[in-house]
Amino acid sequence: MASPKKKLQGLVAATITPMTEHGEINFSVIGQYVDYLVEKQGVKNVFVNGTTGEGLSLSISERRQVAEEWVTKGRNKLDQVVIHVGALSLKESQELAKHAAEIGANGIAVIAPFFFKPQNKDDLTEFLKEVAAAAPGLPLYYYHIPSLTGVKIRAEELLDGIQEKVPTFGGLKFSDMDLLDFGQCVDQHRQRHFALLFGVDEQLLSALVMGATGAVGSTYNYLGKKTNQMLEAFEQKDLSSALNHQFCIQRFINFVVKLGFGVPQTKAVMTLVSGIPMGPPRLPLQKASKEFIEKAEAKLKSLDFLCFPGLKNANLEAS
Repeated sequence: MASPKKKLQGLVAATITPMTEHGEINFSVIGQYVDYLVEKQGVKNVFVNGTTGEGLSLSISERRQVAEEWVTKGRNKLDQVVIHVGALSLKESQELAKHAAEIGANGIAVIAPFFFKPQNKDDLTEFLKEVAAAAPGLPLYYYHIPSLTGVKIRAEELLDGIQEKVPTFGGLKFSDMDLLDFGQCVDQHRQRHFALLFGVDEQLLSALVMGATGAVGSTYNYLGKKTNQMLEAFEQKDLSSALNHQFCIQRFINFVVKLGFGVPQTKAVMTLVSGIPMGPPRLPLQKASKEFIEKAEAKLKSLDFLCFPGLKNANLEAS
């Protein structure tokens, strides 16, 4: 993997945690998963143990093991492995941050604690400062997702002066639809060279126009190739082609959102597209219904996203 000093940019897949039918982590397919991302989707950066990876449903021991497996299997194949270390407990976040540094990860990301919540920017900054201190050699990225945490502190506000308090602050995973807030993050902090990564996949083109330097998302696991085509068109100033790619991606996302789309359904779709069994989610989440799988498969085929037809039933049932 690359040096952690390299700026995180481009597509970053929010990785899924593969599981067996009994709810145990299926470490055996992660090497295959790495190869699939790199060779089939053109995605060489990963964000491990986040929302898509059910990180907060895993034990601390499991999170450490998953992080180790991605770093080990990604060595000399992936550019950057960022480990999400957010937790309700500061001590657990620090433990995971220290571990990420020890195993050779390229960065850490932190979600805001969401039971005892930070009440203002200073509270949140102090929490991030303490986590960052446990891994002083790694950049720290703040994972901004107010719809899940209930922490409504604007990203623009947090970024103001944060590097003076958290010297290793590297940027932001912005998983919110407030493009005004995101745009101000870009406008006011472009000179600091932060990684400003957008996290709402279906709106990525809008964020690129606003100045996003990259993106972190679940769909890049199986729509990375199509999204990379959009990025290339945008870089070449071919906005018409970029827009067509974004609309194509939106057709699928809009379709599955109407059916009910979350982590269980993401695991099912990844199984369909990649042929790698992702298994069920961990309780309290329930696995995707057979009806969802059938409709999603038909839509994937109609959009020419399904490259692995005729998968074994066992793989589909595992999702």
